[in-house]
Amino acid sequence: MTGTPQNNPNPQPSNESGNLEELLQLLRRKQGTWVEWGQACATLQKSGYNSQQLFEETGFEPVQQNQVIVASQVYNSLVTGDASEGVRSHFLQKGSDILYEYRILTQPQRIEAAEFSVSQNIDADEAKELAKAIKDMSRLSSLPEGFTQSPGDAIAYQCWKAARQHSDLQQRSRLIAKALKFVQSSGAREQVEKLLTDFSVVSTRPAPRLPVYRLESDEDLPRILPVVGEFPLTLEDLKAVPITDEEKPFGMVKFSGQGAWIPLPGWQVITNAEDPVVIIGKSDSLPNPLPGKVEPVLVVIDRSQRNWEADRYFLVERDNQLELQWFEEDTEVPLLGQLILIMRPKKVLDESQIWNLMQFED
Repeated sequence: MTGTPQNNPNPQPSNESGNLEELLQLLRRKQGTWVEWGQACATLQKSGYNSQQLFEETGFEPVQQNQVIVASQVYNSLVTGDASEGVRSHFLQKGSDILYEYRILTQPQRIEAAEFSVSQNIDADEAKELAKAIKDMSRLSSLPEGFTQSPGDAIAYQCWKAARQHSDLQQRSRLIAKALKFVQSSGAREQVEKLLTDFSVVSTRPAPRLPVYRLESDEDLPRILPVVGEFPLTLEDLKAVPITDEEKPFGMVKFSGQGAWIPLPGWQVITNAEDPVVIIGKSDSLPNPLPGKVEPVLVVIDRSQRNWEADRYFLVERDNQLELQWFEEDTEVPLLGQLILIMRPKKVLDESQIWNLMQFED
């Protein structure tokens, strides 16, 4: 979603003193830039408005709110990362859908991708493909021969790799043409052009399927309660127990201090794990994004399993951040643990009906 901007290369929220009505008016009238819309939506949500309330108040649909909020954060990272004036000016006028796709990249990668997007006039679909190509290229332990980490080479490499696996000449030609369109380095161009005369088909090992489960029944949703201790107990013992507050959709429990609990069903893969830990993620940010709407997922890692296996994903550190990665061959990258489970939340069609049923049964 884009809008007609004012000439402000580094917009700030229109009101930082808490005047929420002015922010609502800005959104209703679609004043300012889309970056300001994203900042306004973020401020209003932090002030207590949920996405549905904002939609009713301003006409901004929840998916649009999410897009401009995330894209405005990416835009700000371009500003703080000293992206060129031309790139900042371009994306200040339009391109929230493109910058939204670059949310998965690091700040330097975002700047390179943004510069490349402007020079190549990339659309949102191509931006999504470019972001994944850059991310995949950064995960490689070593660069393929002739290719660099530039955005154009990243997407050219994906096309080159796919073309080598195709025996269909039409599909192969389409991928080669696409690679030549985006390639940036002479070395990568040379590798791509070799495919014009080399028609051999190279088979590769397919990435393993992600171990995804979805909660299906209410019995799969246990509740965690704090333990006071064993009788005899004192009032002070009772007061020492922290107040817990479950967070949807998985029933995560936090307490005052460092720590939290997550309830998980006693599936065999969980009970057999020696040192399991849980990471909360999004279904669209996995190595193979899950189909359907974006939703939170639980990523369970067994930290005791650190030996490489060809059909497993592993947790690794990349640029001081943890991420999941699959290695087709044994690697020297330190493996921090094996992915044993991805759990999706239980589908609830109408929570109000479930609550009414519980009241009726009582």
